[in-house]
Amino acid sequence: MKKGHLFSLESPDQPEIIALIEALDAYQTPLYPTESHYGVDISALSATNVLFAVGRSTDGSAVACGALVVHPTHGELKRMFTQPAFRGEGLAGGLLAILEKEARLRRCLHLMLETGYLQHEAISFYECNGYRRRGPFGEYEDDPNSLFLEKVLD
Repeated sequence: MKKGHLFSLESPDQPEIIALIEALDAYQTPLYPTESHYGVDISALSATNVLFAVGRSTDGSAVACGALVVHPTHGELKRMFTQPAFRGEGLAGGLLAILEKEARLRRCLHLMLETGYLQHEAISFYECNGYRRRGPFGEYEDDPNSLFLEKVLD
């Protein structure tokens, strides 16, 4: 991780965070058909069962984000994104570490996520961090544009 990045749990309802989510949507929208988009909006990210983590650059700008949705039986990672100019600096790993730590603190030891099959870097990142492929979970249905992954935390 590059020195100087700051990580914290924050409200997603901030102009620069909204812009970060919009950048994520702009990246993903052309990749998949509308029915294969499973992103949640700012109001859903502000729910009481959601923890929203932000990675900030050395100048304090929000450049990465991710959320943990705590369900009764598992946690779900959502909205993980790093601005392209900041990729490779360890921001995603820092965010994942915070979200996994928060999951453990809440005794939410089974984490799952959905990602698009074209997002090879994201898939590799999760698999290198112990996530394994699985079938759909929760309200997801089988979707040829999606991959589902899970990790059991210790």
